[in-house]
Amino acid sequence: MCLLCNKVLGNDAMKPFKLQDHLRRCHPDKTEKDLKYFQTLKDKFQKRPTLDRMFASTSQRNNDAVEEVLKTVLHKPASDIIKRISLSNNTVEIRFDEMSFDIESFLCNYLQTTHFSIQLDESTLPDKAALLLAYLRFIMNQEIYEELLFARTLITDTKGESIFHVLKDYFIEKAIPLSNIIPVATDGAPAMVGRYRGLISYLQQNVSGVLAIHCVIHRQYLVAKNLGVRLHETLHLVIDAVN
Repeated sequence: MCLLCNKVLGNDAMKPFKLQDHLRRCHPDKTEKDLKYFQTLKDKFQKRPTLDRMFASTSQRNNDAVEEVLKTVLHKPASDIIKRISLSNNTVEIRFDEMSFDIESFLCNYLQTTHFSIQLDESTLPDKAALLLAYLRFIMNQEIYEELLFARTLITDTKGESIFHVLKDYFIEKAIPLSNIIPVATDGAPAMVGRYRGLISYLQQNVSGVLAIHCVIHRQYLVAKNLGVRLHETLHLVIDAVN
């Protein structure tokens, strides 16, 4: 985060030349400041008032109020219940895994008997690992839902055939028919839309009549880079909210 404008920068912006470019473009009056000035900004940021510090610094005890609220909700002394709750790292991790497994099982069971649209995107992590993301849009109880189906590592390469096999293996594992896919949305990368060796080509060989749609979010982002400052900031807030 920039300590001058409080703008949150992405991981790719942490390179020195990009940080210098941000300083020149957005804060030209600060380019001649010495290291001590920026160190002072960092110290002020670290000492800034936060919500937990505000609660901790108040003179009025709030433990009694919290205890009364818990007792009203639980109908038992809060201490008796809290003592039985294990908060170790392993226990919390197991509970997260159980909840995620339950959600995934419910979603996959529903997808076995309904049609849906899927959006696929291949992304590269900072450690150079390739990741395939799959998002769904489907109708349940007359309402449209959007869910993340999976995020799986592409172990071999990022070619269209490898991407298709990751998708197909997941559907076989969860007993979801590929024929339930109506449209599939991807970006314009050759691995996705290649005529003979792209993901769409392999998918259409297995699912006749599947509709291929181009995801335009990447082009919209490129266009947004050349917009005015006020409109660009507005779109940036919208994109962050959607994501």
